[in-house]
Amino acid sequence: MILRGFKLMLGTGRGLRIFLGTGLAVFGLLGGLVQLYAALWPKNEINQPVIVVLIVCAILASSTFRAWPRHAFGRNFDLPDINVRVMVGDLFDQKGHLVIGFSDAFDTDTTDGEIISPVSVQGQFLHRVYGDDRDRLDRDLEAALKGVDLVAEELSADKRGKLRRYPMGTVATLGSSTQRYFCVAYTYMHNHLIVKSTVDYLWEALNSVWEAAKLYGQRKAVVIPIIGSELARINCLDRESLLKMIILSFVARSRQDEVCKELIVVVHPKDYEKIDMLEVRAFLKTL
Repeated sequence: MILRGFKLMLGTGRGLRIFLGTGLAVFGLLGGLVQLYAALWPKNEINQPVIVVLIVCAILASSTFRAWPRHAFGRNFDLPDINVRVMVGDLFDQKGHLVIGFSDAFDTDTTDGEIISPVSVQGQFLHRVYGDDRDRLDRDLEAALKGVDLVAEELSADKRGKLRRYPMGTVATLGSSTQRYFCVAYTYMHNHLIVKSTVDYLWEALNSVWEAAKLYGQRKAVVIPIIGSELARINCLDRESLLKMIILSFVARSRQDEVCKELIVVVHPKDYEKIDMLEVRAFLKTL
């Protein structure tokens, strides 16, 4: 863990700049204080080796503290009055309404992993929230999607799984007022079980989630993973860019109309090394 932290700190441009910049600033400050002390009390002897060691230790400690990649950080906005947090952890351990990504067919079958992977967010949603009761999840989804017009194009009858296709950005809101699950369609399911997504699909899906949170979330925190990064990966965006896109979409929408008081973006631990958290924190400060 410590070696990985140093790798992320010194192996990125921003981390290295923060480390060196902080070191130079501390060196200048402490060097100035030593010179001031020598000028004010010239008769007092200074133990130079000890001073050098202390200065080096102070530089290393302060530089490492400032440049060390964080597992959690956030920003409180004044206008609008919202809070955005980014953290490494388990989506289903967080308190708040959860966002779950689905395909436009709202498939739920994790039997052999060909349609839905059991380790995906969808698969974990079925396992951890519904206790692997797929029939109950399907009934809840069907009830939530009642009245939503299907798209003209339907999936092939030869396809395994569900055959009805819903408009991109459709949100099926499950759960109760204390715990909502915003199940959003952001990927296109092909007849051969290959899914795809685009920047436009994701942006539309995010806007739909914010609208659903506004209507049903009672201004409580919304928790979202980095959607669009696995099998439906948007090729032109890496995980860091997807994370920034989610934050930007939420802040932009919140400046038009209040969605909720807090957004929590959860980064899966396996994705931690693939994201420059210092860059994300800097991006958050610019909004």
